[in-house]
Amino acid sequence: MHKLHFSGEPVPDFVSTDIQTLNKLSSQQFSALTEIIFRFITEPTESERLLSQLSEFASQNGMSPGPLKNIVKSVLLVPNGALKRNLTADHVKTDFITLGLSEEKAGCFAEKWKLNSAVLSRLAVGQTLTVNQLVDMEWKFGVTAGSSELQKVGSIFLQLKLVIKKGNKSENVYMELTLPQFYNFLHEMEQAKTSLECFS
Repeated sequence: MHKLHFSGEPVPDFVSTDIQTLNKLSSQQFSALTEIIFRFITEPTESERLLSQLSEFASQNGMSPGPLKNIVKSVLLVPNGALKRNLTADHVKTDFITLGLSEEKAGCFAEKWKLNSAVLSRLAVGQTLTVNQLVDMEWKFGVTAGSSELQKVGSIFLQLKLVIKKGNKSENVYMELTLPQFYNFLHEMEQAKTSLECFS
């Protein structure tokens, strides 16, 4: 699989399988589903509305709501990654085609991306400007002793607990990273530190 713009790395197989499932939808069904997805992307706090609209869409089109929710989760990876990396509609289209979506449907999604680009840009800036202070951090290294996936046995992981100050209250954020993800995270933190030192 080619390198994906929205993630910079390969994605799990189930993501491309979910996205390829969208090829079975008619143009009208895909357009309606895309509308629901973009309504959620532009108003991400409305998760209840998204779930009810997906249930309604599933019942109208004779689908099971559970698998549809999984498909939408996979689809949302692309626009969420694209927002973080400030990608163009062409990049979004290319990524969807790489993941197995037909060119027509990828083009439809890219058109919606173009139409909503101003709103999406404001949203990305708004998310970027919300800064939370890191108060404390705890970490633990571990080694996977047993797993249903043989390749994961013996792999090293890191569990992080971040205490973040949001306004006047603290919130615990938990993360589990593989060793390569940890080194990537560490590299980004060092770059942020260097940037902050340049400005101070």
